[in-house]
Amino acid sequence: MRPQFEELDYQQTPLGEVILRRRTMQTLGDLEIYEIMLGADFLMSSLFTVVEEALSDLGLAAAAESFPQQGLDVVVGGLGLGYTAKTALDHASLKKLIVVDYLKPVIEWHERGLVPLGHLLVEDERCGFEYGDFFQRAVKAQGVGFDSAKPDAKYHAILLDIDHSPAHLLNDKHASFYRADELSLMTEQLHPGGVFALWSDDPPEASFMKTLRDVFLSCETHVVPFENPILGRSSESTVYVAKV
Repeated sequence: MRPQFEELDYQQTPLGEVILRRRTMQTLGDLEIYEIMLGADFLMSSLFTVVEEALSDLGLAAAAESFPQQGLDVVVGGLGLGYTAKTALDHASLKKLIVVDYLKPVIEWHERGLVPLGHLLVEDERCGFEYGDFFQRAVKAQGVGFDSAKPDAKYHAILLDIDHSPAHLLNDKHASFYRADELSLMTEQLHPGGVFALWSDDPPEASFMKTLRDVFLSCETHVVPFENPILGRSSESTVYVAKV
């Protein structure tokens, strides 16, 4: 019999302690839930995956409109429990997926099969992991883009799920990315017509939409509802979708 709460791994990282834990929630019919913590911050819970999946569905649908006859090369920033990546792999249009994560233990948990979707990502030949800083790779701060083996590669879609929102950051160093100059640098790694999509736990932000409009040819927001059994009500998050 599994314990109701179990810490599966604990490691120190440059951003602080990262913890993988599993719990059984009796109030939800003994549902098994996986959680990733960065210090006191919740990075991901398998209880809430609807919006992470919507990020891939909306981003790849927009890219498929621009490139209907092409296999899509896609970047996911932020691995978490793998739901954004797995949903991207479920799209027949996907040709290659690069997943960039700064927390090496998170990549290792997938490679070791400690998280439910790990083996599905590892065994899919279209999927590769890159240990690195998404925000540095986005602007080629070290001269390398998202794929270290192909520094000058371009992509049909870049999907980002790292910070809680453009205004609620995991690390203050990320703030400059959400400004027009660094977003513009990132677009150099997109094909014309390519898509940048972003998950946010906050409602649509007018100031960030203005910034996106300064950089991209088009942009829109999608408010995605999901059931929150912890609160006993529906909650909402936002997916931004912009095209160059």
